[in-house]
Amino acid sequence: MSTVKITPSTASLATSIKHLAGIQLPRLQNTIFTSNSTKFRAPRRAFTVSMAASLDTPFEVCVKQSITTPNKLGDCPFTQRVLLTLEEKHLPYDMKFVDLSNKPDWFLKISPEGKVPLIKLDEKWVPDSDVITQALEEKFPEPPLTTPPEKASIGSKIFPKFVAFLKSKDPTDGTEQALLDELTTFNDYLKENGPFINGNEVSAADLSLGPKLYHLEIALGHYKNWSIPDSLSYVKSYMKSIFSRESFINTRALKEDVIEGWRPKVMG
Repeated sequence: MSTVKITPSTASLATSIKHLAGIQLPRLQNTIFTSNSTKFRAPRRAFTVSMAASLDTPFEVCVKQSITTPNKLGDCPFTQRVLLTLEEKHLPYDMKFVDLSNKPDWFLKISPEGKVPLIKLDEKWVPDSDVITQALEEKFPEPPLTTPPEKASIGSKIFPKFVAFLKSKDPTDGTEQALLDELTTFNDYLKENGPFINGNEVSAADLSLGPKLYHLEIALGHYKNWSIPDSLSYVKSYMKSIFSRESFINTRALKEDVIEGWRPKVMG
């Protein structure tokens, strides 16, 4: 099993360790998962802490497997949202790679709809990134990632506008302008309230929007030779800040996977 160790600072983990002391996390056996003749070994993302308490029992998370590179994470922004939450809360996890084009029986047994992300919490498999991230916030409230309700939907219209523009084959249908309007609204919000959606600290809303903006940047750049205008400087700065976080670097999909992942929608 491929293992990556992360050692967060003592200061950033002190509150989390205090809260988590004595909590029994789900136990995972190192496993190789097989779909027909292909074997996948789930890599472990873990960390070590030179303190009295140490968290080293990972959560099991079913994720999309890369379609371009063996044993790599695939291009699902909703899965990255869950992984970002685990990373930001300093919780260890093991990824179970799933070939979504040839879903193995073991996966369909625990996910009848055949969708990712899927995480094992309290011995139950839980689907849906909204449900998963909320459950993690409730179970592990430190460090807090909750976005105030009045700010939770900030930037949420950008992703559907991006998809509409990406799929559009008519340059006069208004989809580009609709996306620019949403990005401009977000830029104005960040100018007055940033640098992040909830001010100075990253919150759940950023962990949801960040992966979608990553897909936007790569897919529109590749398929339409389009990029966010320099005039939207607060959006560009926001993306740079989110994309450069260690948690994001650890959980981002390969550029090639993002391109191939959107190809059927662009060409369809």
